Amino acid sequence: MRMNRTVQSLPVMKTLNAVAICLLLAGHLVSPTAADFEIKNEAEFKKIVPSQAKVEKLAGEMKFLEGPVWVPSGGGYLIFSDIPADELKKWTEQGGVTTFRQPSNKANGNTLDLAGRLVTAEHAAHRVSYTATDGTVKALVENHEEKSLNSPNDVVVKSDGTIWFTDPDYGLEGRPKEQEGNYVYRFHPRTKSLKPVAKDFDKPNGLCFSPDEKKLYVADSGKPRHIRVFAVQKNGTLQGGEVFCAIDKGGPDGIRCDGAGRVFSSAGDGVHIFAPDGSLIGKILVPESPANLCFGGGDGRTLFITARKSLYAIRLWTEAAQRPK
Repeated sequence: MRMNRTVQSLPVMKTLNAVAICLLLAGHLVSPTAADFEIKNEAEFKKIVPSQAKVEKLAGEMKFLEGPVWVPSGGGYLIFSDIPADELKKWTEQGGVTTFRQPSNKANGNTLDLAGRLVTAEHAAHRVSYTATDGTVKALVENHEEKSLNSPNDVVVKSDGTIWFTDPDYGLEGRPKEQEGNYVYRFHPRTKSLKPVAKDFDKPNGLCFSPDEKKLYVADSGKPRHIRVFAVQKNGTLQGGEVFCAIDKGGPDGIRCDGAGRVFSSAGDGVHIFAPDGSLIGKILVPESPANLCFGGGDGRTLFITARKSLYAIRLWTEAAQRPK
């Protein structure tokens, strides 16, 4: 049985910060309660989730949420997508949820480039865009071999400035498919070169780099419902593609690596946490099925979770992987 942990606001963010600091100073960790988590490796789980941590509801009554990214500038805020509402939303601890941009071209995944600009995968426009410093939205890439992309889904930026994104056909909405398959792409913004780096996916979805960027993880939310891992070569190509892990409830969607190289994946029952060897450490159970997640907050240790119609958060010991210098 799973207890209902939902609350309607998050004045507790500062409280959770204080609890985490106190526990760290005390050098003291206690097993999290079973109602909030499903633990497979208790010793490793304790390194990730504080004993007093709870999944807290920040906002609800939206349509279908995706693509969270933490923006550290301006005091820090979260940008995320509400795809059916055709809207990018903004969350701050002080102001809650407001509209960031509407229409959004059915925006899905979001990330930041090396200049801190918002980079967005847009379903309806079949492109990846960026938001310029003056607020205007400009296309980065729209076509491959003079054919329209399917519906870019999720996107990450490597430390060399290249932009990597998945392009399944979820968002075509009746438009004829022009690409032969559902590919993973690498785009170089300086040379404007766009190349598929993986073509053998059913529905490529979330993707993330390992902390040293030597590995790329890609979720397949189609029939396989697993996450694969590739070795990133110096020339920007990929090798390997072995199955890293499988999702046992629902399928993988958004994925992130933390600084220790662990992989966090959204799934049908919550957030699944995998060790670098692919073994399941445990699950953070969420009242609604998550679609995506990201690390953020002032210290990078808040995990934000977009789950169906609601936005959730939980305080962790760990933080996001940083780009190599």
